[in-house]
Amino acid sequence: MSVPVKRRVLVVEDEVLVAMLVEEMLERLGYEVAAISSHLDEALQLARTAAFDIAILDINLNGKQSFPVADTLRERGLPFVFATGYGGRALESTYTGVPVLQKPFNLDDFRRTISAL
Repeated sequence: MSVPVKRRVLVVEDEVLVAMLVEEMLERLGYEVAAISSHLDEALQLARTAAFDIAILDINLNGKQSFPVADTLRERGLPFVFATGYGGRALESTYTGVPVLQKPFNLDDFRRTISAL
């Protein structure tokens, strides 16, 4: 009997408490956190090279936007969701249709959004 493989998630979030909450929610839902990054340069490197299945991207990382990370994920064909307190209006038009997880979010909203990826 084979053991189900957990989907691995890259979390890009600059608020430590939010990153911890996301990590806890992912684990409760049966996902594995591949990496957590709070800085754009590190997140870009992880997006290029790390092994993961999906990503959760905070749009604003210490005043820098995470759109270059999203572009790298698109190039790799990896699904992602934006997590933001600004809602869909924070998205550039090239990201129309990308799921947005509105902060603050609860476990049910999180589950629905992540499972749709």
